[in-house]
Amino acid sequence: MRTFLFFGVSFLGLAPPAFAQDTAEATATAEIADFRVPEERLTITVTGNPSEVEDTGQPVTVIGTDEIAAIQGPDVTRVLQRVPGVTINRNGGLGATTGVSVRGASNDQLLVLIDGVRVADTAAPATGFDFGTLLSTNLSKVELLRGSNSVIWGADAVGGVLVASTFERSGFAGSVEAGSRDTVSTGVEGGIGGDIGFIGGSASYVTTDGFSAAASGTEPDGFRQFAGNLRARAYLSRTLELIGSLRYADGELDIDGTPAPTFTLADTPQVQDTQQLSGSVGALYDSGPLYLRGAYSFSDTQRDNLPARGLAPDFESDGSSDRIDLRGEWRPIGPLIVNFGAENLWSDYASTSFGTTSSAKTGIFGAYVQAGIEYRGLSGHIGVRQDEHEDFGGATSFGGDLTYEIVPNLRLRASVGEGFKAPSLFQLFSDYGNVALQPEESTSYDLGIAYGTRADRTYATVTLFQRDSENLIDFIGCPVQAGICVGRPFGTYDNVAQARARGVEVEAGASPTEGLMLRLAYAYTEAENRSAGAPNFGNRLARRPQHAGTLSVDWAFQPGAVGVPVIGGDVRIVGDSFDDPANSIRLDGYTVVDLRVSVPLGLIAGERPVEAFGRVENLFDETYQTAADYNQTPRGVFAGFRVRL
Repeated sequence: MRTFLFFGVSFLGLAPPAFAQDTAEATATAEIADFRVPEERLTITVTGNPSEVEDTGQPVTVIGTDEIAAIQGPDVTRVLQRVPGVTINRNGGLGATTGVSVRGASNDQLLVLIDGVRVADTAAPATGFDFGTLLSTNLSKVELLRGSNSVIWGADAVGGVLVASTFERSGFAGSVEAGSRDTVSTGVEGGIGGDIGFIGGSASYVTTDGFSAAASGTEPDGFRQFAGNLRARAYLSRTLELIGSLRYADGELDIDGTPAPTFTLADTPQVQDTQQLSGSVGALYDSGPLYLRGAYSFSDTQRDNLPARGLAPDFESDGSSDRIDLRGEWRPIGPLIVNFGAENLWSDYASTSFGTTSSAKTGIFGAYVQAGIEYRGLSGHIGVRQDEHEDFGGATSFGGDLTYEIVPNLRLRASVGEGFKAPSLFQLFSDYGNVALQPEESTSYDLGIAYGTRADRTYATVTLFQRDSENLIDFIGCPVQAGICVGRPFGTYDNVAQARARGVEVEAGASPTEGLMLRLAYAYTEAENRSAGAPNFGNRLARRPQHAGTLSVDWAFQPGAVGVPVIGGDVRIVGDSFDDPANSIRLDGYTVVDLRVSVPLGLIAGERPVEAFGRVENLFDETYQTAADYNQTPRGVFAGFRVRL
């Protein structure tokens, strides 16, 4: 029913006019008043409404269409590793379960939205989003806020907020590439529009034979995924428009398991099928002083684990959420700004394992208000939010930020934010659940100095940060059937952990000569267990390296010239970490080098309608692990073509 409804809504809408672009979801540029603002300068992660990056004291990185295309390939982690403070852990190759840690936060403490829709898997034990299911082929923009921001976003915005946007532009574009391990990746996007609206979308397909996920194995573990996105708008007047979006992804992943009698990771014929469906429909009103955006959105993730291809599943799960929200910005007078909003989120899950089924549902309502000022070189915001959860009660969040331009382009920045993460349905109601759980809570602090933004030829930012987390939910054993362990002989969940993460981030870029671009993203992060009295007190948190950085270089010998190559590369350096809370299993640091080249083959009106490209991933065939006993991508060679009309 939902599928037909949203396809219908999307086809009724028709394309963004020049006078009312929704900058929160635009992919190339967005119009504000009578001038264009480059996409790298705009974000919705800070206030929930379109705002410029330089007008906030919070740390935000925006990666736009051209940079994503220049990186090449469908692996979204190669895009995310250009953001300081981001580390990746993955159980194998492309498509394998992938977690993203921001500033030492756990993978499930990052709120993820695709085209404005919350896409967390509510059937997962901690509701984290699996980035193995998201490919960069369909993405036009990635925004990442690093730090707690539950004032604007409510639950889950503990470590940060990531917003990914799919393509929404007129014309046609497509790409195809092939390479190592019988990998083929294709993508196509396009749209048509006029004075009354727009309709468009994108689709991608990737298939690879892969390599053995198990470090001890030899059998390749392949991955196949189809993904499609639909975007639409209908303009009812110069101030009012209807908007709609739909996303579908269907993937099949070969996985390795822990078979008897050794129960250690090894080659197995297991297969995991994942289907994701999400979408939204709503309206946008923009009169200048008042901006309103209201929408209904939904997300559904279904997973089936099969002992072998063609056999019946031995595990099934289905997690879904429905959300109604209203966000707005009011500029009553001069430099004063008021951001406000409210939402209701309903979540449910069901899982079946070896014939045993469990299910549950819950809901949470939240509302916030944030007052701000933008006056000459000064910008600041302060806000408060109240959430009410059906099961654990209320949570109040505060936050504020300030930025001041000392001299042109040089700004001081500071922010403080609170975050909370509601217990998952699995943690509350499963056979291991504990209905007395309270939300995880965090407070983050930032102090930095910034010169320019990523949209400028030269930019640099240095940020000191700290995040304190408490009431963290952890699994505990139950050797004695007493207290919360009654009826839980195999263990349960409890609010028993605390953690602290602090460090420094550096983000910089320079174009010392025409055609040459240098970028650096680096973070030093101390992420420690601060649970008083616990046996692992003072230990480093698992899979959180202290050092992680990426250096990127792109050089066009003759910018825009037909037949003249553009060469580039990334050097990713990550320090040692530990795979377990006891810090007994070490993961060695690693250095991975990628090289790439692109050659424009033809020009129309200054654009590159046809381009050949190629790259070598992991040039020196570095052997490393981001999760113990799981292989990571070996050397690979890829080549393809891209067309833009």
